[in-house]
Amino acid sequence: MNLITGATGHIGNVLVKELVKRGEKVRVFVLPDEDLAPLKGLDIEIVRGNILDKVSIKPAFIGVDYVFHLAGIISIMPGKDTLVHDVNVNGTSNMVEAAKEANVKKFIHTSSIHAFKRVPRGIVIDETIPIDPESNLAAYDQSKAEATLAVLEEVNNGFPAVVVCPSGVIGPYDYKGSEMGVLIQEWMLRKVNFLIEGDYDFVDVRDVVQGMILAREKGKTGQIYILSGELIRVVDLWHLVKELISMQSTFINIPVWIASFVAKFTQFYYQLSKTKPRFTSYSIETLHTNAVISNLKARSMLGYQPRSIRESIRDTVIWWRQRELTLLKKKTRFEKNQ
Repeated sequence: MNLITGATGHIGNVLVKELVKRGEKVRVFVLPDEDLAPLKGLDIEIVRGNILDKVSIKPAFIGVDYVFHLAGIISIMPGKDTLVHDVNVNGTSNMVEAAKEANVKKFIHTSSIHAFKRVPRGIVIDETIPIDPESNLAAYDQSKAEATLAVLEEVNNGFPAVVVCPSGVIGPYDYKGSEMGVLIQEWMLRKVNFLIEGDYDFVDVRDVVQGMILAREKGKTGQIYILSGELIRVVDLWHLVKELISMQSTFINIPVWIASFVAKFTQFYYQLSKTKPRFTSYSIETLHTNAVISNLKARSMLGYQPRSIRESIRDTVIWWRQRELTLLKKKTRFEKNQ
């Protein structure tokens, strides 16, 4: 039996689908009021609770062999955030405690490339770079680092855990609309786009899932495996989307100094309006820090083989188009029934 937290998220729903496709038993641990639309029609067990509530966690672990822990809060807001820390760090500790009591065979913890210390350009980011719990860039980075170290510390006590660290995740089945997913969707529209200079390493969600399953099967206890993809400039990613949808369009390139200045004010807007952040000083900085990332360890030790960025964007574009068509049909049926 596989137990998966964060099962309705981008990586989570793709992982659930893949395991079910393989004929494996899957149990998902979701919030009491969580929308299960991304998992619709799947033959899975559902347990509701909260990773911050130790009592609600225990029933989910009955008869479990493997745990894929993905539940967490992704944030591109700079500064401290109590909720991000509580969910990503304390929630992980609760899951580890329950997994130890249940004597699971392996605990696959999903961390992030942002858990590593940010190093200057010219240095390749691999698993030898230290995890940085002292990062002051954002609550997200610090929380993922702290949670990762907490999991690895338990390995010293015999806990069978491995850690995977994806880079920037893109790809189809993005039901909740990740930052990059929504951005790609906007690029598919016939309008002028505003782009910020920079580049980053992006990996297909399906490859991350394959890497996680490989980590379960072949990963050595206590090891970290980076699951990265391909480094690409933002403008080249934009051109690729436009090429795949055969659309002529234009963009306005925003200089970094202007983007950084404006971001100081947009952050206050997001906080006051309580809307999902799209453009912050943290996201701008991420596009301008070293993103030369190596997945050699995962390739050589696990057999990890990520696809090309072109294939990933092609499938993402196709999925968004099908998603929009499906939603349109549902809306039309609803209006007819009124």
